[in-house]
Amino acid sequence: MPDTAGIKLADYLLTRLKQLGIGAVHGVPGDFNLTLLDYVEPAGLQWVGNANELNAGYAADGYARIKGVGALITTFGVGELSAINAIAGAYAERAAVVHIVGTPDRPTQDSRRLVHHTFNDGEFGRFAQMAKPVTVAQVDLKDPRTSPEHIDYALTQCLLHSRPVYIQVPVDMVSVRVSAEPLASKIRMPEPMPAESSNDVMTEIVNRMYSAKQPIIMVDGETRAFGITSLVQQLVEVTGWPTWSTAFSWGFLDETLPNVHGIYRGMFDAPAVKKFVDESDLILCFGAHFSTTNSHAQTSVPKTEPTIYISGTETRIGDRIFRDIPAKLAVSKILEGLERHRVSTYSTYPDLARPAHEGYSDELTDQALTQATFWPIVNSIVQPGDIILGETGSAGHGCRNMVLPKHVRTFLPVTWLSIGYMLGAAQGAALAQRELISSSNYHDIQSARTILFIGDGSFQMTVQELGTIIRHNLNVTVFLLNNDGYTIERVIHGLKQGYNDVAAWNYTQAPSFFGASEDTFTATVRTCGELQQVLETEALRKVEGIKFVEVILDREDVPKGPLQWLLNNQLAKQK
Repeated sequence: MPDTAGIKLADYLLTRLKQLGIGAVHGVPGDFNLTLLDYVEPAGLQWVGNANELNAGYAADGYARIKGVGALITTFGVGELSAINAIAGAYAERAAVVHIVGTPDRPTQDSRRLVHHTFNDGEFGRFAQMAKPVTVAQVDLKDPRTSPEHIDYALTQCLLHSRPVYIQVPVDMVSVRVSAEPLASKIRMPEPMPAESSNDVMTEIVNRMYSAKQPIIMVDGETRAFGITSLVQQLVEVTGWPTWSTAFSWGFLDETLPNVHGIYRGMFDAPAVKKFVDESDLILCFGAHFSTTNSHAQTSVPKTEPTIYISGTETRIGDRIFRDIPAKLAVSKILEGLERHRVSTYSTYPDLARPAHEGYSDELTDQALTQATFWPIVNSIVQPGDIILGETGSAGHGCRNMVLPKHVRTFLPVTWLSIGYMLGAAQGAALAQRELISSSNYHDIQSARTILFIGDGSFQMTVQELGTIIRHNLNVTVFLLNNDGYTIERVIHGLKQGYNDVAAWNYTQAPSFFGASEDTFTATVRTCGELQQVLETEALRKVEGIKFVEVILDREDVPKGPLQWLLNNQLAKQK
């Protein structure tokens, strides 16, 4: 139990992070955070140490999506601004990231001294103003009397909204003693105060469920942020209704269930599937996040009239909005009030496509790899508990065609689409995965890996984080899709333009350059047979450590779906 007579501010802050389940802190040292970093490891937290602040932000985001919350520490000005792109992405896609910034001491700020890492004008509040639009709470720990309260407030907001918060720690405040009394109780989320109408709303929803003739369920990615994933899974099992995910939520549900049909793709889906969704008279939609990328250019957004949306703190039935009904409360009430024998069921389950594992066949041996052949073959290495990351571009669209075993989590392009994100996120996700396995809190799975699919252009953005993965001996397998540049940009515009080219690197030498041992597995594959041979190699199938496979693909080859549609438009313009 902490000493209730007082505790150093740094210890208070880091103890709170540990209480939230954070086991590691990402970031980069800088002169205004160095004394704060002295306290990280003594507090029982691992210091990761990233190559740069942008990558640290990506990694903290990836860590947060697996463990629930992540943290990074940067220095004032130059450090925090390098990370702000990652923080903005975490805000857009609801990752709970605690961004701690070491700032100049209070006398320096009060006297408006002209110091480095500033605009040399004595204004020390500018960077906090920049952080405000991309964080849900901002606190500056300048007063020992209020610092514990401010820390707890910021962390509560981070958890409540599943979005980043911003905490400034002046250098001279790091070792100042503050009250330790609040640490005796863990941070707790406020109890929901449902609106008076909530019971009536839930009753209406349950009655609609009883009377529906062709009901379905759609699950989107903000179910994770609202803490309702397991509850929605129960509802999917209880009803047995046809259920679809989005790119953002793919992997949240048990994809092996017969009524779970993978990602709904709107106009790019099978005609029978789209027709069935369009004709549904009840659509329960949870955690909606219908950005253009996450909704297949808005074509997978359900019609308003039959749809009931449950998200955040509101429920929407058709065009009526009922506020102050927290999502967790709403789903819990539906499950409690549902009389299972009255739930609308399908006497004959509809004939709807489900993801199927095609695999490898000998007739493909000498064929050059394409997007159409690569994904079904590589699918064979995915095991329960793995984490799959598909970088923005052809990788993020291609890998969603794979079949997922139980307990597989995925990261796909959703909204922010900052290319290079997935490499940093893979480091954070793999570290979180290892922590959960070590604590026996990973579905009883004892061994798993993080699998990254990333294009050559995106890889060049954040390649330094390969060194962090290697240094911490994380179980990450990288498939580098070498299609000679920014293929996703080519199919949007400039199919033959030089601005979509990138430098030609010797990619398989990257692990060695970033510190991997001489026996690290690397390979380059060009044909289906070569890929299959690599996948059967014991060195690749062994989970531990870094693996690196370069996959040679044609620069204008893209997966079926939105990218193929864009490419066809480009080709039509050239005729």
